[in-house]
Amino acid sequence: MERLIDFSRDRHMLCGSCGQRFLVDLDWIHRWEQGQEKCPGCALTCEHEDAPRVIVDPADPALDDDLVARLSWYHTSTHPNWPPKNFDPAASLTAETRQLMGGDRQVADWATRQKRKALHVGTYEAAIHNMLRRIDDQADHGSQFYLYRVRLEPTVTVRTDWIIDPSNFVGDVMLDEVCPPGIDVVRYLNYHEDPGGISLALGKDAIAGVQRVAIPLADTWDESWVRNAVAALKNATANVAPATGKLSRFRRPSSPRVVASHEPEALRELCADLARRLPANLQNQFTSATAFAEGDHPVRWARRTSGLFKLIEDPGRVLATLDTADRRNV
Repeated sequence: MERLIDFSRDRHMLCGSCGQRFLVDLDWIHRWEQGQEKCPGCALTCEHEDAPRVIVDPADPALDDDLVARLSWYHTSTHPNWPPKNFDPAASLTAETRQLMGGDRQVADWATRQKRKALHVGTYEAAIHNMLRRIDDQADHGSQFYLYRVRLEPTVTVRTDWIIDPSNFVGDVMLDEVCPPGIDVVRYLNYHEDPGGISLALGKDAIAGVQRVAIPLADTWDESWVRNAVAALKNATANVAPATGKLSRFRRPSSPRVVASHEPEALRELCADLARRLPANLQNQFTSATAFAEGDHPVRWARRTSGLFKLIEDPGRVLATLDTADRRNV
């Protein structure tokens, strides 16, 4: 069962001071985070501890216990076989690393804690947002990402109601701390990706199967945009004066990244135009995640940038591709 995908939908807010509930768009939230908006009930601004915060949509189908296992859930990862069948977090540790961690006993304890961590799935919007955040924050600029559509076991037991996002500062949740015995899945209000949406923390046993596609999808880019971006890079490179003098033969040639950081206004405007067409809460991360880096191939970079944009602009094509993907039982 698919939900309507809408990155730009209005969000519900709840003020912790006066109890006012109200509906806003993402531009309002952006202004509010800059201190430019106030609670319509008590005029608190964002810096106050009890200021309004995003809250779940009371009409969200994920609030229906009977629908949770029937909904499609999503996850993005750089791992081509998520979740792994035989997860051994210590398998890749070198002997030196094991020694630095204190020896085999400490490594075994660490591995046990890693296995206790919950898996996370959420809306399509949350999965794409999470990917952009990882590219931006975790140096995954050159990594291949995969989008997973997750089907839950129909017999899962869902914890009553929902909780505030229980993740720690690195995004980890210990499953046994949020799912008491007999509970397989907990719903939580996601503050960070797709704010206001419901995400799930769960164990691998709660997942029946997954379908996977590599993203961005091949051949989904806007060829006209790609041509213009590549031309802007080439023009910028061509306009760099060659080095002269006795030391010029020892200098490395200028890369498009070096040129792009100083000259090509046309390229910056092309990228800014894409970002402006996105919801306010995605613009900065999209801009950072798609920055042209030294060593990038101009055509590949332009196609990837346009393809990432299409994941947000045309999710229907992604879902159609997932429909044809093989299902892997977990």
